[in-house]
Amino acid sequence: MAREEATKTQLIIAMKGHPGTGKTTLARSLAQTLKIPLIDKDDVRDSTFSVEATLLNHISPATASQLLNDLSYAAIWQLISTQLQLRLSVVVDSPLSRKAHLDKLIQLASCTGARVVVVECKPSDHCEWRVRLERRAAGDRSSWHKPSTWRDLERLIEGYDGCTEYDVGDVPKLVVDTVAAGTVEEHLADVVEFIRCHGGACV
Repeated sequence: MAREEATKTQLIIAMKGHPGTGKTTLARSLAQTLKIPLIDKDDVRDSTFSVEATLLNHISPATASQLLNDLSYAAIWQLISTQLQLRLSVVVDSPLSRKAHLDKLIQLASCTGARVVVVECKPSDHCEWRVRLERRAAGDRSSWHKPSTWRDLERLIEGYDGCTEYDVGDVPKLVVDTVAAGTVEEHLADVVEFIRCHGGACV
């Protein structure tokens, strides 16, 4: 068994997708099923409320938001690095909206011989996506920095100016239509099979 495990590779399972796509639900189910750490960028960002309130006395809301977003990413990069040094695979829940963020994960993986795979949540039915987004916002007031309406989401996507649709190169990627027919368990099974095909030590 030890020899078999040694032939498998640590993975950074990088979730990708806009808010409300079901990314976090799938990420949590995946981490629980595989029994590996989940590192959620929003866990860090959610905890910066009081810091943002202080910063707003000195700088603009946009600047404060950008600084704390950058801080949140810096924190999860460090958390990922620590888990990889412990020879653990990880699930990383972040939008992965910019190629630079994927490049950073690839760099972190290379330091320990790990591999990166991307699981992108991309709903085909925008009406259902909108319902889910606004239902989530109504039930969760803790994540004040997330879009709470469809128009908020549209503005967020417009601000990215198309940069979220980038070529991941040689990084294996699975696209999951999270509003298509099928349960979370069925989508999860597809993702686990995808990970198994790429030799992750977590499977």
